[in-house]
Amino acid sequence: MKNATHPAQRHQRGLTLVELLITLAVSAIVLGAGLPSFGAALARRHLEGSAAQLQTDIQFTRSLAVAQNRTLRMSFESDGTSSCYVAHSGSAGDCVCSLDGPATCRGDAQAVRSARFDSVSAVQLRSNVRSMVFDPAKGTVTPAATLRLLERGDSAVHLVVNIMGRVRSCTPTPGLGGYAAC
Repeated sequence: MKNATHPAQRHQRGLTLVELLITLAVSAIVLGAGLPSFGAALARRHLEGSAAQLQTDIQFTRSLAVAQNRTLRMSFESDGTSSCYVAHSGSAGDCVCSLDGPATCRGDAQAVRSARFDSVSAVQLRSNVRSMVFDPAKGTVTPAATLRLLERGDSAVHLVVNIMGRVRSCTPTPGLGGYAAC
């Protein structure tokens, strides 16, 4: 006979409210500690991606100049808050990359590639030359140039383009792995 004064023991399943709140608090602390490093990693990926794309566009323009046996040019614009580049045919002033829209060309000039880094972009481009000319017969680039990609967190990647059209990547930022020091 069962004792009516002692109800049968039930096994408890699940979490109590206190256990759930403690788990949420610990998770929030761990997530909060990781967010700043996630933001820095994301900014670094933007910088590395922009550097890789610019290097690819330089090599593509050089190859296209040789393959099509026509002189191509890469022009750069910057106003301090925005920057852009355009690879194109024609003379130095025939195509301009717009800081607030697509590249525009006049006459027979044609834009081949362009990229824009607007004022809210995580990366900005600075160049020590206004344009580079890709010679189709020799595959050379004139003049040699240093293109600096700057991330808002003070990291930078420099692309150094030599007269032979080869691009070398380096960084002046200590601790930015994967790049030689400039």
